[in-house]
Amino acid sequence: MATFNLRRFSTPESLKAIDGKHLLAFLTPFRDYFAGRSMKLPAGPEGLNYERLVAVLMEPGSDTPPDLAEGLFHVHEMATVEGMDGLLEEARICDVALDDSPSPTPADVAVQVWLRDKDVLLRKHAEQFLVKPRSFEYFQTKEDPVPDFVLPKPKAIHALEKELDEWFVEKKRGRGTRVFVYAKDDGCWFLVRHGDPFRREGSLDEGKSGGVYYRPEKFDVLIYNPRLGEICMNARSKGEKDLYRTAFGRHIFGNADFFPGTAKFMLESLRTDGAASLVCTDVEGMEWVRLVEVQYFWGGSQNESEVRKADDVFTALEERKGQMPKKARIARARFKIKFADAKTPRTVEVRPSNIAKYQRDADSTLVEQWLLNRGFIKTGK
Repeated sequence: MATFNLRRFSTPESLKAIDGKHLLAFLTPFRDYFAGRSMKLPAGPEGLNYERLVAVLMEPGSDTPPDLAEGLFHVHEMATVEGMDGLLEEARICDVALDDSPSPTPADVAVQVWLRDKDVLLRKHAEQFLVKPRSFEYFQTKEDPVPDFVLPKPKAIHALEKELDEWFVEKKRGRGTRVFVYAKDDGCWFLVRHGDPFRREGSLDEGKSGGVYYRPEKFDVLIYNPRLGEICMNARSKGEKDLYRTAFGRHIFGNADFFPGTAKFMLESLRTDGAASLVCTDVEGMEWVRLVEVQYFWGGSQNESEVRKADDVFTALEERKGQMPKKARIARARFKIKFADAKTPRTVEVRPSNIAKYQRDADSTLVEQWLLNRGFIKTGK
């Protein structure tokens, strides 16, 4: 990871965006490393040799301190206007003292927060990954009634991180797993930061061909709904999802089998209730729902499937006096949903397993209420 991160600072201008005194304070813990690269750090910021500093950063090696690479990477990531706004607000809330300069750059703010409480910067950096469009898989607890939920204590989170770390190390993805907890109106959000397998890529620097070798950073999102007793997760592999089900169950809920791997969604309401299954007048914030695509699975020796699309599938069926096939399994449904706070409708895809895909994470609360009301969600009762 060091090679990939440090090469981002390939010009003196990128480093001069950081106030000299803050940059020197950041570099000082690595004085011996720079001395070994024939660069003596000065006593004051006025003596910084930016050209030599860039040269050192552009030629990292196995002795490059991981903390140096990690710090520069996260400072670079948060040195934006949006990052600065978030860090200033978080620093105020967490009582992190910053200097009283009236005109700091985003990089100045990022470096100061890193130096004084790097967990604040790591948390704000991770938070931006919560809002990206994702596909979620859902697992509902077998407990009835659903037990009361309390935010996990740091001890439980550390134990959870340790178990996750051991799994990722075994799978050749490295150490350093972190779990960030965010209490929100619609439940408790967990963001899991972990490493991915190493990646090699060719590079071209000043006309010279070379290569970089680094471990990418990956973020997975898990959301626990305390009302329904379910956790939804965005993760890539079945192994990761099984890991999260058991590890979160063990350390957050005291039972590794708290979330059994059973399906949540079912789509038979489309066949039994027809257009009535799309009624959403009882969900405030939703104006209308239309079925725009449905996939039928016929199976057989050739695994036959069929996809039907229309601006409104039920209206199309009515116009040609058709109906949904009775024997084919409904494998997937795609809906257009008009939300009250949006000018244009957004798409939601549901599969009769544990998968729902949203264009926006924020849509999940309203959509799931509608799915529950219309009988698309298994309640386990």
